[in-house]
Amino acid sequence: MPFGEQPAYLRVAGDLRQKIVDGTLAPHSRLPSQAKIRAEYGVSDTVALEARKVLMAEGLVEGRSGSGTYVREHPVPRRIARTGYRAAGGSSPFRQEQADDQVNGTWESHSTQEEASPVIAARLGVEAGDRVMRTRYLFRGDGEPSMLSTSWEPLSLTGRTPVMLPEEGPLGGQGVVERMAAIDVIVDNVVEEVSSRPGLAEEMTALGGVPGHAVLVIARTYYAGGRPVETADVVIPADRYRIAYHMPVR
Repeated sequence: MPFGEQPAYLRVAGDLRQKIVDGTLAPHSRLPSQAKIRAEYGVSDTVALEARKVLMAEGLVEGRSGSGTYVREHPVPRRIARTGYRAAGGSSPFRQEQADDQVNGTWESHSTQEEASPVIAARLGVEAGDRVMRTRYLFRGDGEPSMLSTSWEPLSLTGRTPVMLPEEGPLGGQGVVERMAAIDVIVDNVVEEVSSRPGLAEEMTALGGVPGHAVLVIARTYYAGGRPVETADVVIPADRYRIAYHMPVR
């Protein structure tokens, strides 16, 4: 195939995609059947089927058992702030944003002790099998699931201290910086790596999405003097949210 020339199924998918984007095919409307696609574009059944598969993989349409394939509704992406600024009160930037009356943010969490997997141990600079505190969060905005977060802290650092449980005790719900400062650990650096991947079935069930659709993953680690003190994976539906970074200029 000459450079720049698209396969037939991609040309069909591209035209249908444009109709979805410009509203010709409105949300909740039925996608043309395989037979109609074949007739309109003069392609084979195989090409028509592959074009529909492309649109489903992109999350633009969804199949309904016994009914057909329909255009999905795509909300305007909302912003999730990541910021180097910290307001008074010590809560995390996300909690500060969620406290806004226009966001109506809520969250729930659960902490449990476990052995560090090799991957988490490497991120925390501990040995695989060392005890860590894992805390899972589900955040909601206006009642809709918006973000999952799982954090790990080494119990060799926080065990038997007032901040062992991130959401309980005198500093429960405070940010990592403030909690660590309470046990004389001064956090001086944070690293975030942003990537994307297909959402896992259990993640998308919690977030109200379709398994396999893209999610953004922020792998975050807080450091104190070069020592990792907390690491976390933040999972965000890519079709509903965008990440905005506000960094101070020093």
